[in-house]
Amino acid sequence: MTILSGTILLASCQDAPKADNAEASEAQETEQVTGTDYVADVNQSKVEWVGTKPVGQHHGTFSLQNGTLIVSDNMLQGGNFTIDIKSLAPDDQNDEYNAKLQGHLLSPDFFDAENHPTGTFEITNVTEGTGDTNALVMKDATHMITGNLTLKGITKSITFPAKVDMNNGNVTADANFNIDRTQWEMVYGNDQSLGDKFIRPEVNLQVHLVANQQM
Repeated sequence: MTILSGTILLASCQDAPKADNAEASEAQETEQVTGTDYVADVNQSKVEWVGTKPVGQHHGTFSLQNGTLIVSDNMLQGGNFTIDIKSLAPDDQNDEYNAKLQGHLLSPDFFDAENHPTGTFEITNVTEGTGDTNALVMKDATHMITGNLTLKGITKSITFPAKVDMNNGNVTADANFNIDRTQWEMVYGNDQSLGDKFIRPEVNLQVHLVANQQM
């Protein structure tokens, strides 16, 4: 019984998921790019999130409202997508607790969805290849993506590795990275003196984007 209890306790002490850190910096200018539009299939695309604290974690999803990737000469050139913040859906507890958590995350303590119902990401630079793959957590990445992420009306530039596949008129892009939520003024619970109620500033985001060529 003691061994089992210790195992459960150890498993519940959650660090942020292991992923590449997308450091936030000042927003970048967006250059106009040309090419063929690939429109996001919002039914197949999503953003998954994970937040952690010393005694466990919460995870869930966001839906996308829309999105477009721009391709020229079979190379990703740019694009953007819009996150429906109000679609935030925790999925790690029962319905009652998920609803309670959803309400708190949509409140001004976090996303302030009433005043900021959407978030956006706009690509500002795409680099094929990832340089030193030994330095990356995402080993199968094919590109480095830089873009402006806007949450709560605050825009920051972030860079992260992504795996981009192009095949038969569609593009699939996947990324897995951590951001520091405090850079977007989500500071609730970010005080280690809170002990078990401390909420780590790192939030893991996993983006899955499927886009189809427009004829």
